[in-house]
This record gives sequence, C-alpha cells and structure tokens, in this order.
Amino acid sequence: MDEDTRYEAVRSRDARFDGEFFFGVTTTGIYCRPSCPAVTPKRRNVRFYATAAAAQGSGFRACRRCRPDAVPGSAEWNVRADVVGRAMRLIGDGVVDREGVAGLAVRLGYSARQVQRQLTAELGAGPVALARAQRAHTARVLVQTTDLPITEIVFAAGFASVRQFNDTIRAVYASTPSELRTNAPKAPGASKAATKATGPAGGIPLRLACRGPYRSTAVFDLLAHEAVPGIEEITGTPGRRTYRRTLRLPYGTGIAAVDERPGALRAASPAHPGGWLDARLHLTDHRDLTTAVQRLRRLFDLDADPYAVDERLGDDPRLAPLVAARPGLRSPGTADPEELAVRALVGRAAAERLVRRYGKALDVPSGGLTHLFPEPSALLEAAAPGDPLTALATALADGTLRLDAGADRDDAQQALLALPGMDAAIVAVIRTRALGDPDVAPPGVDIPEAWRPWRSYAAQHLYTAGELESR
Repeated sequence: MDEDTRYEAVRSRDARFDGEFFFGVTTTGIYCRPSCPAVTPKRRNVRFYATAAAAQGSGFRACRRCRPDAVPGSAEWNVRADVVGRAMRLIGDGVVDREGVAGLAVRLGYSARQVQRQLTAELGAGPVALARAQRAHTARVLVQTTDLPITEIVFAAGFASVRQFNDTIRAVYASTPSELRTNAPKAPGASKAATKATGPAGGIPLRLACRGPYRSTAVFDLLAHEAVPGIEEITGTPGRRTYRRTLRLPYGTGIAAVDERPGALRAASPAHPGGWLDARLHLTDHRDLTTAVQRLRRLFDLDADPYAVDERLGDDPRLAPLVAARPGLRSPGTADPEELAVRALVGRAAAERLVRRYGKALDVPSGGLTHLFPEPSALLEAAAPGDPLTALATALADGTLRLDAGADRDDAQQALLALPGMDAAIVAVIRTRALGDPDVAPPGVDIPEAWRPWRSYAAQHLYTAGELESR
C-alpha cells in the first residue's frame, strides 16, 4: 500500500488494516489504528508507520480512544520467512526481554548489528524499541485488568526498574500507571471489581483481538478432536465451549482458558472494528504473560488476514463454495511446537500415554488438567535407541532441530526429513502447525500453484469440508 491508499483506509475507518500499519497525527502528537473513530485528520498532518514502536520512536503517544496497542499483529510476520519476519516472531515471543538483542541475533544466525540495521531500515524501529512497545502493552494489560501492585507489574512486564517503567508508560500513554488503572475500561454491565482478579482462582482476563471474520467452530472442533487428556480439555456445548490447556513457559507454568464465541465473529467494520476471543491466564510467574499470549495467538491463528486469504482462494472454482460457506476459516497452529512435533509423530493415544508416564505433574491440578507435556529430555527415556521418538527427542534436546518462533522453516524441514520415521505427511503437519507456515501443500494432494501463498488454508478448507481425510 502506498501512503495515499493508507490514508483512504484511515478516512473510511477500515478495520481490515488494524495492526497492518499505524498513523500519527502531527498536530496532536497521537498515533492511532486505521479504524480509530475520531475525526479524520488532514492528510498533510498524517504520518504512517509499520509498527507501533516506530510511531512511539517518532514521539507519538497511543490514542486513548482506539487503543492501537490492542490490535491483532500483522499477518505479514507469519507469511515471511526472511530474517525480519523471523525476528518479529521471536520478539513477540519475548526473546529480547529474556536474552537481549545478542540472544535474538544468535537465534537468527546474524550479528546484532545486522539485525538492528535490517529491522530499523524496514520497520523504523530496532529490536529494543520493538520489545519496549510490547512491554508497554503488557504493562497496560496488567495495570488495567489485575490488582497486582505496581512494583510487581514492573518486573512482570519485563522492565528493569520502576523508573524505566514509569517513563515508558508516560511516553506511550501520556498517563501515569495510577491514572491508567483508574481509567481502565470495563465490560458493559460489569462492576469494576468483577473485571479484575489476581489470585489463582481469578487469573488474568484478556481479549485476544483478531481480524474478522473468524470461524471459531472449526477451530474448536479440531482442538476437541485432538485434545490429549491431562494437558487439554474442552468443556461446554458446541458454540459455547471453553478450551483449557497447560503451558510450559520460560519462567514457570500456566493454564490458559479460551472461550468459543457463538456463531462466526462478524467481519470488521467501522461499527465493529474487529472481533476477539475471551481468554483467561493463570500464571505461576507474571513475567510469562507476553509469551503466553503470543502462543495462544499462534494456536488460534489470530494474526491471520482472512480478507487476503479468502480473496485469493475464493477466485478458484473448486474452493469458491467452501470459502463462501466458511469465510474466515483459520489454519490453527500450536502453543508448544516441540509438543506438536511429538504428537504428529506418535498420534493422540500414544501422546496420552507419554503424558501419564513422563509428563510433569502440576503442583495444583485444575479440573482435568494435571500435567505438562513431557520435555524432549524426559522423552529420551520413553523408547529404545533407534526408535523414531528417541531420534526426534534427541534432535530437539540437543538443538539439531529447532522449532521455535524464529526457526528457519526450510532448515527445520530438512532436519525433520533426516530423522527415522518421519515421512512427508508428518513433516507437512509440523511445518503447518508448529512452524506456522501458511503455504504448505499436503503431499499427494492436487494443490494448484494458484493457491499460493495460502495453501495451508486451502488444505484446511478441504479437511473441514470432508474432501480430505483428517490428519
């Protein structure tokens, strides 16, 4: 999009582009999402930015009305396999906060200077600025949705000091943390006390934003079909189900609950600037909030661009009726790539046995959730040498195979195919779900090149319609 086209999107308050770009208004010093309901500024006063971090770096503060930090992420980062796309996925997973820019560079296989240069040149912000914008968003969520003391929020959000936290909040939101908490929005009809919770019973309430439309039924059907007892469960009736699962996170463990929304989420419009899924997170360490949210977003494919997908696939005679019947169908990912790889290899029944025997028991079980999925090192005890599971667990444990958010997809595929017991079908599932590749064609299936770069979504339509056997 050129700047004139972006301005037309702003003038029409087109929520399809929320998260794809941001705009700052020089006369107010505020930056917004494209669908902001405020009076449209004059073209000469508007500046466009690829990321919120770039807008903040230019001196703009976040709009209090449209909350531009709460938009879905750009679908571009899931599509791109280059260093910028991989870096954005890793930053979203919290790598810069945990390992610094040097750790990010090592994971990408570049020098820190090269990473800084490429991100700044393309996005207008380097890894530190991008991570800072993410920390600010995490802090705002904790300030406005929990009663945690401010001093705990400082370090839970990834800030090094209270002063750094206060300075960032003032710069980004033009408010003090206390003012953010006092002015926190609440759900219609809910008391202020009902919208906040901190202890194990309450967890952290979240709205996971997405670009509409979103076919939640198909996603929850798949999760229900695949659920492994002990680490996952689905309760409720179709249309109003809740998916719950355990999470292994960098600083501790977590339990996530995500609610299905009745029917299909409506497409975004000026009156309805986007949909969301309601979620609740219970974390043993609040520093894991950013990472847990990003992993849920990947699991539910919330950063996808259904407009681009449906437009391309809807032009094909074979797919057109399927797309018309299920607009916004997603290609679900996973909350734990290593777990997904093991499950794709051994199947659901064997995965359940592995959880019972080798999974780490939760300190406090929650309903049917009793364990974490076993780590690769624990799985080395599960089979004899030469067994495919042992080979996969060894490759994951020693780093020969990387499936994290910034892994090179082609390198990972080659490493997978070199392992015993791995065939093209299993590797395709892992590349689609664990690595989040939107353009994977199932082997042996006639998938036209015209469906690129959304062949994973095309396959999902065929699976959902029953035209392909379930994986």
